[in-house]
Amino acid sequence: MPKELTPEQREALFNTLKARFEKNPSRHQGLDWAPIQAKLEANPEKLRSLYEMEETGGEPDVVGLDTQTGEYLFYDCSAESPKGRRSICYDHEALESRKEYKPDNSAVEMAADMGIELLNEVQYRELQQLGKFDAKTSSWILTPPDIRKLGGAIFADFRFGHVFVYHNGAESYYGARGFRGCLRV
Repeated sequence: MPKELTPEQREALFNTLKARFEKNPSRHQGLDWAPIQAKLEANPEKLRSLYEMEETGGEPDVVGLDTQTGEYLFYDCSAESPKGRRSICYDHEALESRKEYKPDNSAVEMAADMGIELLNEVQYRELQQLGKFDAKTSSWILTPPDIRKLGGAIFADFRFGHVFVYHNGAESYYGARGFRGCLRV
């Protein structure tokens, strides 16, 4: 991942983010683009994370403002789990536990490398209020420590008009399962 974006990459990313922001006003009612862009310009490491979210197919968009911290929240808003983040197990421990047919990476490691966090169950359900996501795919979500300690991990999707949260062995991976992230700016 590049440490700094080129001026061309920055401009293209800002154009993409602004166009998506304007196309989906119901995701961020009451928010204006100008202060969001100013905050991104002041935080190049966050812009780099958004670039990675975009490059892996996440289609990040602003979904709110944390009024306590003043941070804007970006979630992956692609219709399906981001294509560049699929076929991965849950975390490094799960990856190392596989004896054969290891995936290339894990959701937790990829998110950390990108500078983002996996959506937790509450955030995933909030995202589903903004549209219908993961109707054909599923996404790993942040797993509570007590579940992970026992070898499991959780994922979610949208089927039959409802959000479902399921469990799997953390070492499992599927071509239709990736992860969605959150970036605070």
